[in-house]
Amino acid sequence: MKTRPGTTPGLIAILRGVTPDDAVAVAEAAFQAGFDAVEVPLNSPDPLESVRRIRAAGPRERRVGAGTVLTPDDVRRAADAGASLVVSPNTRPDVIAETVRLGLESYPGAATPTEAFAALDAGARAIKIFPGSAVGIGGMRAWASVLPSGTALVPVGGVDAGNLADWAQAGASGAGIGTSLYRPGDTPDVVGARAAGLVRIWHENSND
Repeated sequence: MKTRPGTTPGLIAILRGVTPDDAVAVAEAAFQAGFDAVEVPLNSPDPLESVRRIRAAGPRERRVGAGTVLTPDDVRRAADAGASLVVSPNTRPDVIAETVRLGLESYPGAATPTEAFAALDAGARAIKIFPGSAVGIGGMRAWASVLPSGTALVPVGGVDAGNLADWAQAGASGAGIGTSLYRPGDTPDVVGARAAGLVRIWHENSND
């Protein structure tokens, strides 16, 4: 499935639990390995400070996001910290609308086609399939058959080195990868090695 112009999710590193002191080095390891974006969930320690530091440490065009964004106020705080992506576990039209208003990439979570259509109606161009392990690859294919052509579908939750190739071959536009890439305390070297393996799998199997 091809994505709409300007929507290129790719691989997103979910750095849940990262601290500001570790954030820059861990994010850099993911970027250097070829990840397209990093996301710091808001239920991490001092998450917006981590976003600020990652944003300040690299090129402006790097895609740095905030995750577990639940309210429009969260969106505004993430934007003030320098986030360019807003990722949520759920579909809230007001969160999506505020994200779009501020010119940020919106990745609302959806577990049903009804939620996915609601997200698109609110202005999203990409859908975070969450949890990916519950919707499944067959579910994603079924969604793709009814959603508008070019909708980016990004599975998150249960995506790892063992199944990333299957998601890619099925036409996923990207994937968010969390605990199989990073857990609090992991060193940048460890994260970089895992990230490189995931990037290799993605590029060998993706339709993009």
